[in-house]
Amino acid sequence: MLRKIRLLSAVVFFSAITLLFLDFTGTIHEWLGWLAKIQFLPALLALNLGIIFFLVILTLVFGRIYCSVICPLGVFQDIIARIGRMGKKLPYSYSPALSWLRYGVLVVFILAMIMGLNAVVAILAPYSSYGRIVNNLFQPFWQWGNNLLAYLSERIDSYAFYETEVWLKSMPTFVIALVTLVMLVVLAFRNGRTYCNTICPVGTVLGFISRYSLFRITIDTVECNSCGLCARNCKAACIDPKEHKVDNSRCVTCMNCINICHRNAIAYAPVVKSKKKQKDVSEKPGQSDGKVNLSRRRALSATVLVAMTTTLKAQEKKLEEVEMKKDGGLAPIKERKEPPRQTPLTPPGSLSARNMAKHCTACQLCVTACPNQVLRPSGDLMNLMQPEMSYERGYCRPECVKCSEVCPAGAIRPVTKADKSATQIGHAVWVEEYCIVHTDDVECGNCARHCPTEAIQMVAIDPDDKESHKIPVINTERCIGCGACENLCPSRPFTAIYVEGHIAHRII
Repeated sequence: MLRKIRLLSAVVFFSAITLLFLDFTGTIHEWLGWLAKIQFLPALLALNLGIIFFLVILTLVFGRIYCSVICPLGVFQDIIARIGRMGKKLPYSYSPALSWLRYGVLVVFILAMIMGLNAVVAILAPYSSYGRIVNNLFQPFWQWGNNLLAYLSERIDSYAFYETEVWLKSMPTFVIALVTLVMLVVLAFRNGRTYCNTICPVGTVLGFISRYSLFRITIDTVECNSCGLCARNCKAACIDPKEHKVDNSRCVTCMNCINICHRNAIAYAPVVKSKKKQKDVSEKPGQSDGKVNLSRRRALSATVLVAMTTTLKAQEKKLEEVEMKKDGGLAPIKERKEPPRQTPLTPPGSLSARNMAKHCTACQLCVTACPNQVLRPSGDLMNLMQPEMSYERGYCRPECVKCSEVCPAGAIRPVTKADKSATQIGHAVWVEEYCIVHTDDVECGNCARHCPTEAIQMVAIDPDDKESHKIPVINTERCIGCGACENLCPSRPFTAIYVEGHIAHRII
């Protein structure tokens, strides 16, 4: 019964969180956005003491329930492990804990957080890793399915679905997500929860706490006949049948061992009760330690090397988006290039580039929720995979606050529409040599017409000439950096007006 409850809860949490990263309409976040905020690392970075206290108490009472029910990466590994053990009667075996690796990775993780090595933190964070996998690898298939439904609906004069554009947001992030997925699938397929109990820093922290949990998996040494059936079905490899011991720091309370035991020698019970029951029971002589699975060690070593390699390769340039569009079926328009900003743009509510770098876990939830395709993962090594703004595909509309609503880590603080309209994340810069008024000798004024704050005015080049063309003049005190001017500028390949970011946001 306990196992069924755990499975049902895990399916509900996993499905809901996956939908958060798949949904590009922003509607699901209104109902299920709280699921992202109860994840351990985002709650820690957001200093959400209530959630942290809840998760610690939950672990102290029930053990690593978080890892088996709430964490989407843990449940994802369970799904892969279940596929891997199909057709295998005894898929697993006991393996001694690699404590040096577990706590070594945890120390590296903590040092990376202190030193601001955001790429290392993002790669090791379990919730963020799953978010990147879904956003970069699974969401395109979801969108293609939506586009197929939109096409079929249109044929029957129904517009229940609308077509959305599928595009590659960041090549380095895509590669890291793909490598992470392959690594997780290989480890989970062969050895179950290897990643959770050797690499995951959140698993190590909760594992240390679960050593003192009230409810634990315990073995009745009187009833147990050391058949090893429990160990052969333990995906955490934490049950030593010869010693009748369970490594509670690695146990994720999946309850598989309880159901498989034919002698009812295993129970999930308060540790005080179990100790009293096993009092005066002596250990059997002649017992030896289980054999170390060397293949697992090699796999783990390879994992560390892959993580380091992908981090270095993430400095490569973003894949340029190639879209050859036709102007009325006549002259081809040059592909558009991102302007050379000196300071990256961060969303309103992030306060500053420093706050974004300090709190962001690079989970990509804000990238998924952005309806205007403004946010995309950064390719810069210092802020690798964290969101930055770019206006090639859209601009940051003053009435949209989706990213601030979904961020679980405090990297983008909640803002109102009024607050956003008064927040200056950057200012527009006009580049005379690119403007079509000079290059093509034609009137334009597109930037001024679409500026929502009326920060751009068109003035005549020669005030004394009535037929003189007009050029834009920018009032940087009124500009909020929304990017409408940059997005709608017809100049190619570089726009004649672009937004330069501010390190710290300003209130105007």
